[in-house]
Amino acid sequence: MKNRIKTIIAVTGVLLLISTAIALYSGQQQVMALGEGRGGYEHISTFAEVLSILTTSYVKEVDTKELIEGAINGMLETLDPHSAYLTPENFKELQIDTKGEFGGLGIEITIKDKLLTIVSPIEDTPAHQAGIKAGDIIIKIDEELTRDMSLTDAVNKMRGKPGTSITLTIIRKDASQPIAINITRDIIKIKSVTYEIIGGDIGYVKLKKFINHSDRDLVGALNKFKEAKVSGIILDLRNNPGGLLTQAVSVTNQFVKKGQLIVYTKGRAKEQDQRYIAEHDGLFTEGPMIVLVNAGSASASEIVAGALQDTKRAIVLGETSFGKGSVQTVIPLSDSSGLKLTTALYYTPNDRVIQGEGIIPDIVVVEEKTEIAAKEENKTPNHLREKDLNNYIKKDKKGTVKEKEKGYSADGDIVKERAVALLKSWKIFKTNKN
Repeated sequence: MKNRIKTIIAVTGVLLLISTAIALYSGQQQVMALGEGRGGYEHISTFAEVLSILTTSYVKEVDTKELIEGAINGMLETLDPHSAYLTPENFKELQIDTKGEFGGLGIEITIKDKLLTIVSPIEDTPAHQAGIKAGDIIIKIDEELTRDMSLTDAVNKMRGKPGTSITLTIIRKDASQPIAINITRDIIKIKSVTYEIIGGDIGYVKLKKFINHSDRDLVGALNKFKEAKVSGIILDLRNNPGGLLTQAVSVTNQFVKKGQLIVYTKGRAKEQDQRYIAEHDGLFTEGPMIVLVNAGSASASEIVAGALQDTKRAIVLGETSFGKGSVQTVIPLSDSSGLKLTTALYYTPNDRVIQGEGIIPDIVVVEEKTEIAAKEENKTPNHLREKDLNNYIKKDKKGTVKEKEKGYSADGDIVKERAVALLKSWKIFKTNKN
């Protein structure tokens, strides 16, 4: 009994130290707020009591550190799908990921209904080449079931030494049984930007992910377009899962003039209220422009599409985007671990909320034949979006953009074809008008 009391006192002391550190970090009296009206300290002492019982009475010896990490993960999971505890190893991997080079498969994943679900495969990676698709549910990694597996654990299991193989067992819509897909890991060195000139005067640029050098790579493509004197630009953000906010702002800046609001954030703490403004005139601030999006376009992609749509700089074409419009702040902790915490929401220049809604295209074009059939049968298409996730943060304002036109085809890249045709029509209309 004495040992139990000592354990409770020790754990409570640690938790109070953590609470004090949080208060010092934010500059607010959060410890005081914790105990006001919510029985905060009472619940902390209950946690300490449970921890003490587990360490002394559970049938097998337990690792206290693992228990506490599990408790932290569980606590964050009740908030939203994107807040997470990062072990020291996970914290290092997050920094590696934003540099655009790591060993693995090349997929963006999330948790939906406690199932590991693919948001988007990254183009020209092993996963994409193996036929992995957005919306696939991973039920097994090799022989291990993924139900209740944390996101960070899943990422760790899928990453590994290049040249080694892994088998993902997936459930896919319209497939009668699970599909086992063997994938060989490789160095995922993301080529952020690819581009081409179509028909001699239409610049097409595809942005695959917002990483450290995306803006630099984009400028290289845009300079080539200037040399070719293109008459219009297509910016393809389909299946782009997002990335760095600073890169989203810098990319958007290439298409708008100095002083233009690109995006702003609002959170509970005043320091989370930020406005991001174009710092200079972009390379292409005038001329016809179309942005392509789909259900795999998330986060930073939605910031770019929303800004260009609101400022009437571009027409957005494709499918409604994913709807991930929340800001995650990574807070380093004293043991080299970290806390990825949702601290604010993104808003477009016209005060639209991205979170849970996504960017609705001006012109809707659906890519897959299976989705057309689903619409005809009045079924919900199998595209995973932010609003499908457990505990997603709901919007607090209504969107203002309406769908204008719908078109469907299953032959070729209909979205890209429609964009090219629209730009050609634009050119003809301008020529006839003059």
